[in-house]
Amino acid sequence: MIFGKLLPREGNFFELFNQHGAKIVEGSRAFMAMVENYADVEERQRHAAEVDRAERQADKITAEVNRLLHKTFITPIDREQIHSLINAMDDILDLLQDSSETMSLYDVRAMTDEVVRLADLSVRCCERVAHAVTLLPRLSKHDAAEAAIKACEEIDQLESDADRVMRAAMSKLFREQADVRELIKLKAIYEQLESISDRCEDVANLIEGIVLENS
Repeated sequence: MIFGKLLPREGNFFELFNQHGAKIVEGSRAFMAMVENYADVEERQRHAAEVDRAERQADKITAEVNRLLHKTFITPIDREQIHSLINAMDDILDLLQDSSETMSLYDVRAMTDEVVRLADLSVRCCERVAHAVTLLPRLSKHDAAEAAIKACEEIDQLESDADRVMRAAMSKLFREQADVRELIKLKAIYEQLESISDRCEDVANLIEGIVLENS
């Protein structure tokens, strides 16, 4: 066991999760600001750059977590859970960035009410992900475990709301959009935006598993 004594114990995984959660919120709010200011090209580009920056910074945190996993002898929660959780969190920001880039690449001219609603639901999901992650170090406390489960349930509800909004948006799109190119563009964007809440739900499911094992 001499080798084990030379390796660090615990590591600062929870702090890195918190930092990543903050980047998810930052990226989602920048994305929302981009959608809200879409008509102003300069503002749109500025907020899109903020989404990109948050995604790059989060990538560095993900890499640091994975690096730390290799050199930490004893981790505060299961190694596989740490690996799965940080990568699932990273998927959220990747999708936010993808959605931002798709709008630019497809040269979408104007935002629909449905895009705004899906973006708003994405922000609310992301905020709850970040909140749930802050509770992980205190899962042995009953109130923290309960609060984490509640945040996960709220994410599940928001994902259902996003699914409903997307279905209604698709129905309206195919009934009312005469321009086939705009229809194809908006369909792709609606699907990407709904996927953001799906990825948040993936994180919620992982956190629920961690709560059940560690509380």
